[in-house]
Formats: sequence, structure tokens, C-alpha cells
Amino acid sequence: MRGKVAIVGYGRTPYSRAKPGEHLPTIDEYLAWAADLALRKAGMSKNEFDNQGLGVAHAEASHTVNWSAAVAEGLGISPKILLRGDQGGATAAALLVRAAALIHAGVVDRVLVLGADTPCTIPSVAPGLPLSPERTRGVFWDFQGPFGVMGANGQFALVQTRYMHQYPITRERLSNALGKIAVATRYHASLNPGAIYRQPFTVQEYLASRLLSDPVRLLDCVPLVNGGLAYIVTSVETARKITDRPVYLLGFGEVNNYYHGSRTRPDITMTGFAQAAPDAFRMAGVQHKDIDIFEPYDDYPMIVLIQMEDYGFCKKGEGAQFVAERNLTCQGDFPISTDGGQLSGGQPGGAIGGFMPLIEAVTQLRGEAGERQVKGAAVAAASGFGGMTYARNNRSCVTLILGSEA
Repeated sequence: MRGKVAIVGYGRTPYSRAKPGEHLPTIDEYLAWAADLALRKAGMSKNEFDNQGLGVAHAEASHTVNWSAAVAEGLGISPKILLRGDQGGATAAALLVRAAALIHAGVVDRVLVLGADTPCTIPSVAPGLPLSPERTRGVFWDFQGPFGVMGANGQFALVQTRYMHQYPITRERLSNALGKIAVATRYHASLNPGAIYRQPFTVQEYLASRLLSDPVRLLDCVPLVNGGLAYIVTSVETARKITDRPVYLLGFGEVNNYYHGSRTRPDITMTGFAQAAPDAFRMAGVQHKDIDIFEPYDDYPMIVLIQMEDYGFCKKGEGAQFVAERNLTCQGDFPISTDGGQLSGGQPGGAIGGFMPLIEAVTQLRGEAGERQVKGAAVAAASGFGGMTYARNNRSCVTLILGSEA
């Protein structure tokens, strides 16, 4: 399906951490807000999606069995096809793949994909810990909760510790590499008016931040926010009528419930990107040297470093050296997370954060990133990552290759 569909519009609402006295939009308001921004960007009206497609990412705040239908009702449109995604941070990328397939098959010509969440204001047993079935049954309480692994900090601490044990790398060297990733994302956030945290910091300040779950530090952790995002994907023929800056889907790869090694003792330092990324590169017909921007799912620096390895930008266990030898900023030779990513931009719920790498890649390829624009950007790799568990390290991995030319 190389170059058969293109993204023609996108929207990102301002994010909120729900401070006292601040107006608190509902999840439905964020959805409508994000959809309106995307429609305005594309120069389209919502009526153009009657008898077309609507994709909706699962939200912790929805708590309804027919969430996508309820969203269509709220927006006042009558789509032919509803797509609902529940792959965590991989949802936005996965919905693009499914929308592309429907368009390529001629079922619809265009799909509006959107997601929003309000983790800072929904009922919760603890701040940042939504009332989700995953917190009350299944893998979590069988293998993690009883041993004190209460969230992502503990999970990434175990993965990071295992990585240091498995590969010939010192704690100091790995910490410096992770710090450099965090510093680059915060620098990009300082250039992005929509980011939550915009004050730059240094690697030394990163290393001085307090330990939360050894070896994970405060500045390793993603900030939860309220917000909404959306994008519009259409057939190439329609895209070229709508805009002179379509962003084409060149290739994709996806794998779910990935294991590397045995299922009882898998290698948790390997993710499904080791399979999904090569698939995407082959479909797109590009090589690593062709990638101008890398927009990884980046809720923690460790998963960024692991993705660099599993994508094949460097060998396994050599991610820290790869980071040390490169400039990760938008002026450098390997730009990453150019909007500040989730690490500094904010994560609007566990599922909705995955919209950010995709939408930032589109923003860059359209030349609309302002101060953080990467000059001459023509090809981007973006990822969606959903469901990190210690036993397998991941549930869903989706790689996207996007380009300004088909």
C-alpha cells in the first residue's frame, strides 16, 4: 500500500494538568476540539465524513461499551464505518493502518481518527492510576501487583536493570545516554508552545533528579495531562485536491504480543519493533540513512534507546554509544521527539499519547513545526507502543514510515 493514502489534516488541543481554578473540558469537549482543529487544517467540514469513516481511540475516561458510536453521536456525523482502537500507545498508528486498508479497498474515501483522555480528572484510586480492568485482574495482579510493581516506573526499572545486566554497559554510561535523550526532548519542548514542561535542563540536572524506582529517576517519567488529538487520512486522489502538502503513508509494520525467545523466559530487552520496523522499511523501500526524523513513542528514555536498537539504527546493546555520538536536536544529525515528545510535552492518557509521534511527524513533513522545524525533512519514522509488561516488555508495536512524496 505504499503511497496509496495520505494525511491531510491534524489537530492538537492545548494540554492541561488540571490546576485549581482552571476550566476543565470534558473528554467529549476535547474530542470535538481536536476534530475541529483537524477539519480546519484540512479545509473540510464534518459533513464530509457522513458515509465515510471514523476512528476512535479507547480512553480510560469513556467507560462505555459503544464508545465509538457515542463519539459519532456527539460529533453529529453518520459514518459508514467505525474503527475503535484499544492498543494503548500503539492505537493511533494502528488505526492509521486500518484506515489505510479500508481506503485502499474502496470501502471509504476518508477517515477521521481522533482520541482524547482526561486522566488528571477522572475518578481514580490514586493519582495517575485510572480505574481500569487491567488494574484489577489478569496479568497485572497475577504477576506484578502482589510484588509491588504498581506502574510504569517499576516496570521500566526492571527492564532497565535487566538491560544493564545483559549487555556490557555501566550504569553511568547508560544514565548519561538516557539523560541526553531527556535533555533533547526538553529542548524541543522549549520550542513548542503547546508543551507542558518548557524549562530546559542539563544532563547533570537529570542525573541529580531523585530516584523514584531505582534506576528510574524523576526526569525519566512522563507527565500525564488532559487533551485531545486528531488526524484525517484520505485516498491520494482526494488528498491532492485538498492540499499541496499531503503526507503519504509509505510503509508500516505491526506485531502484537511479541516475544523474543521462549514464552516462559523471553528477552525483555527486545521489543516487537525488531519485527515491525524491518517490515515497514521494506514496504516503504527506504533505508536507515533515508530517515530524516525519528519520532518514537517516548514515555521513558529507556524505550527510546531500545527502539533505536530494535529499529536497526545500531546493534543491540550499542544504543548508549549511538546516542553519545549523535546530536539528537532538530539541528542535529539524528533529530528525535521534535515536539518535546511525551516526556516533556505531556501524555494525554495512556492510549492517546501515541498520537503525538504520528502528528509531529506530519507537522515536520509539512514544514509547519516553526522553531523546531528540521530543515529538508522528507522522510520520517514514527512509532506506536502499547502495553508494557515486565514479562514480555510490550503488547503492541507499530512502525510507520511517512514521506512528503509518494
